[in-house]
Amino acid sequence: MRRAISSGSPFERDIGYARAVVDDKWIFVSGTTGFDYATMTIADDVATQAAQCLANIGAALREAGSGFADVVRVRYILPDARDFPACWAALRRCFADNPPAATMMVAGLADPRMKIEIEVTARRRAA
Repeated sequence: MRRAISSGSPFERDIGYARAVVDDKWIFVSGTTGFDYATMTIADDVATQAAQCLANIGAALREAGSGFADVVRVRYILPDARDFPACWAALRRCFADNPPAATMMVAGLADPRMKIEIEVTARRRAA
């Protein structure tokens, strides 16, 4: 059974996508940036943005009945590769205990204020 999860971000409505899609045991979380959706603000520094990305992803995973321990794949997208090490502490907090397969890519993002975007795929474990 397929179910869409929304964060309430206006980007989802304006662009036409879901924050996450649950399909049976699989959870696909869209590329998520460091916007605080409650205030629609974004921090200037990449480490704070990474932490907010993970908070946003964590909320979607919880709504799907999952968590970071169930993430099997993560993709990091940054406009500037030199910013990646500043994110590592936040990433370690979420992924070190159950490391997923990971890729870091350099690419432009939709808004010049965005310094990192993270997407994950998770598979819920049997209860």
